[in-house]
Amino acid sequence: MPLATTGDLVTRAAAARRAVAAFNIITLEHVEAVVAGAETAGTPVVLQVSENAVKYRYGRLLPLARAAVAAAERATVPVALHLDHVQSDTLLRQAPEAGFSSVMYDASRLPYAENLAATRAAVDWAHARGLWIEAELGQVGGKNGQPPLDAHAPGARTDPAEARAFVADSGVDALAVAVGSVHAMTTRTATLDHDLVKRLAGTLDVPLVLHGSSGLPDGELAAAVAHGITKVNVGTALNIAMTGAIREYLAARPEAVDSRGYLTVGREAMVRTVVEIVRALGGPPPGRPTA
Repeated sequence: MPLATTGDLVTRAAAARRAVAAFNIITLEHVEAVVAGAETAGTPVVLQVSENAVKYRYGRLLPLARAAVAAAERATVPVALHLDHVQSDTLLRQAPEAGFSSVMYDASRLPYAENLAATRAAVDWAHARGLWIEAELGQVGGKNGQPPLDAHAPGARTDPAEARAFVADSGVDALAVAVGSVHAMTTRTATLDHDLVKRLAGTLDVPLVLHGSSGLPDGELAAAVAHGITKVNVGTALNIAMTGAIREYLAARPEAVDSRGYLTVGREAMVRTVVEIVRALGGPPPGRPTA
């Protein structure tokens, strides 16, 4: 199937009041597991490569990107490629030729005005080349004399009025929002501020993206989608599944040296996790979009 675009998948999901699952990939096993899980569930999916994953791969984007493109083109469901949490303008500029249709440009570490200026410049460059751009606010203003919180810190919350101004002035196509999820959680115990999700959905005219979704139980994920989230990012959950399965395999087989054995069970564990998360979001949408 032709490579899909993130913008198309998200737009169709929003129209159907559903969400697209976007999984962060690090190895070829991640790529294969996400595609296999999406095919099992019969739903579109986004393969995400973060800037950190690129650094892990010796700073080279193309080897993993080309593997992801090849897997996507052979998939029986629509698959898109997204470049995640990009801070480097050099990496941003590699996205179109590497097969990515979208980028999450992350200038959230900067003060608001600088974040806005950097994001606006990235949006102008990206839109001229047909890329769909996601971004996020950085420090979330403190209240009652408290210092501001990083957008990924527990307790951080996106202000709807500030978010609306940021979206209007930056021209982004989607906004990642701070509503209670936290990156890299290894337990599914987080809860979301669902009233805030509904307020943001009612205030903004772009899709809302939920980062740090691995820490959310199924009910929270389903509620987030019902209240207006249209792209759900998942990374740590795959790594938990893979690592746990490999640990169990090697503990039972201390003599094992063939990596295919333990990588197979690790990949299968990730497939199951993809299916579980996709179904928690509402299962396959009606019909299947094309690129």
